[in-house]
Amino acid sequence: MNVSKNFRFICIVLAVVAMAAMVSAAPTTGLRVVRLAPDSVTIINETTVDYRWLEANLPVLGDGVTHYYHQGPVFVADKEGQWDPDETTNFKDRGAVKGTDVKDITGLVGGMEPGDEVMIHATDGYHVEFRYPNIYTPDPRQGPIGICWYNGEETDVGERQGVGYPPDYYVGMRLVFFADTSTNAEGKHVFGNNDMRMVMPAEDIHLFDNLYPSTNGYTVKWVDEVRVYEGGYSGEKDSPVKSLADKTSDDTGGEPGGPMAAGTPAILTIITCTGAIGLLSRVLRGRAR
Repeated sequence: MNVSKNFRFICIVLAVVAMAAMVSAAPTTGLRVVRLAPDSVTIINETTVDYRWLEANLPVLGDGVTHYYHQGPVFVADKEGQWDPDETTNFKDRGAVKGTDVKDITGLVGGMEPGDEVMIHATDGYHVEFRYPNIYTPDPRQGPIGICWYNGEETDVGERQGVGYPPDYYVGMRLVFFADTSTNAEGKHVFGNNDMRMVMPAEDIHLFDNLYPSTNGYTVKWVDEVRVYEGGYSGEKDSPVKSLADKTSDDTGGEPGGPMAAGTPAILTIITCTGAIGLLSRVLRGRAR
């Protein structure tokens, strides 16, 4: 009898964990935009907007027809080959997106100055930071950095994006680079790994598994916050960060944002929980016999 009660209790706990993961991975429809003082704690200015307001009031990037791409890691031994200067492989289609330039979004709280950094934060704690030049004076091969709230056409291969506005655009809101076609022989709008090498400061280059260049690591999905850090962001860039709504008074923004690792898909958590339930069921029933 006690075994049965314990089993039911464990199932309930695991179900709650799985549901929490699903909530953290839900499409977002609004942004909290914040300007923080050099202490990374004091809020100087803030506002909240949703994607409808962004579309109606700020310039729109994309046309809902043209597809934009990032590039994943190139798994070759040759270090130069990993940069793939000719952009030949592992493109990540982010869809026929429309969105709003991060530059315009930061303008809602006073914009950025040289030396500032902007953090793009997701509901699961994953985040990326960019410096003033990449936001305000981007090279055309990089293009404007946009937070996308609409996808006009599904991808042919790879990760499904969903079509329409969130929640139908179920990876939205998502960060996408609106690169031009100047470095791609096929005429595609690809922000490639070599483009990253050319336009990003060395310390901001994204490496998959800390080894392979990959611009795909910039494409944060489920964006919920845009934070301007005066003087730059001083927290841990490889650790999840709490939402400002969850921060305690002594949190400086560099602490992990919960039990899930940054970027952990909700489905992985659900599968893990389901497997754990099955295993516990067999163990506990075996003990009851």
